Amino acid sequence: MVAQLMPQPHPILACAEQAAAVIEEVRDAQPVYLSPAEKKAAVTTLARLEAMTAELKLRVVATAEDAACLALARDTGAWLASVTKADFPVSRAQARLADALDRRWQRVAAAMADGVVSLPQAQVVVDALDALPDHLDPALVSDAEARMVGYCEEFRPSELRRLGRHLLEVVAPEIAEAELAKRLEDEEQHARHKTSLRSRLIGDGLARTTIVHPVLDRDRLLTYLEAFTSPRKHHDAPGALGGEEDRMPYPRRLGQAFCALLEHLDPTQLPQHGGDSTTVMVTIALDSLRAELAAGSIVGGEALSATQVRRLACNADIIPVVLGGNGEILNLGRSRRLFSPAQRKAMRLRDQRCRAEGCTIPAAWTEAHHLKPWAAGGNTDLDDGILHCNYHHHLAHDPHYTAERLPNGDIRYHRRT
Repeated sequence: MVAQLMPQPHPILACAEQAAAVIEEVRDAQPVYLSPAEKKAAVTTLARLEAMTAELKLRVVATAEDAACLALARDTGAWLASVTKADFPVSRAQARLADALDRRWQRVAAAMADGVVSLPQAQVVVDALDALPDHLDPALVSDAEARMVGYCEEFRPSELRRLGRHLLEVVAPEIAEAELAKRLEDEEQHARHKTSLRSRLIGDGLARTTIVHPVLDRDRLLTYLEAFTSPRKHHDAPGALGGEEDRMPYPRRLGQAFCALLEHLDPTQLPQHGGDSTTVMVTIALDSLRAELAAGSIVGGEALSATQVRRLACNADIIPVVLGGNGEILNLGRSRRLFSPAQRKAMRLRDQRCRAEGCTIPAAWTEAHHLKPWAAGGNTDLDDGILHCNYHHHLAHDPHYTAERLPNGDIRYHRRT
């Protein structure tokens, strides 16, 4: 009688099962009794093992098209996500990496198998190598791969990404500038095609606007917004309001600076809109404008408090349409409500800074404020004007605060009790 031989498992499957069994043996072992040197050795060895097992997994994934077809998955990445319960973007990225290592970047794969290159490092390295020009000499490509693998012994993924951007300058400096220019042009064209803006109301007086735009416009926008963010003030300065601006989170300061930037746009410099200069009109009844608690509304838009309308009337390029009791237009236009450029220059020369007590915002970053609101009979002249930063200008029109003129001309604000 001939004994029937049991089929032997594939070496990779046998290795995976044995490794899982060995790790299972130490699942209850506590590392607390390891010495510092032993902990370092354990973490280093496990990191090396992690890289080795990641390469082995990718080697299997690179050949798993048949398994994906059998499972009726859309592609290998979708199959991997289903098998490992991972997110689809992560699994598809790993499937692409597995294919790249299998087809082209064997030196990177070998370094992973040796435990020298981690999975995150391999993803960055392959991205940098794939970005090299297709016409580059194979010897230079091989040199580039060797250099990037060598860098992995010293640098983290974020550092490797920066090195990868300049890889062509190292291996082929004679063509690097021309190739960089071509790549930048392609990226800029792609950025223009992908530029978009979406905005929606989210309630509580807020809207969420999401913009995808070219990097150049990001740099310009941040530069402009920084001009509107307040420099740090000393908390012990008189009238510093407890250093509220210093404690304000940076994203919030940028958001408020964006609002201030919009208020300072000159509509006369904007494109024609509907046959006239681009303007925003706000309707409000005269009695409401003079009342402490009342409301107006943007024509074709949302409601605004009378407090906001009064503040915008100081120096924003917004046309208030003041209505009488029967809805008739009493006033349309605000050219005489605005301080002229010459007046603003004179105020900057006189005030030098925001005139709120203790504020050090320079005059160039301030706005002209009517000490007596024009709705209450205030005049647009130098004696009635004073410079305020964006923060204190909001405070000046906030009904929760009162203002006191000090002997030196500064304004001291008090919260109403």
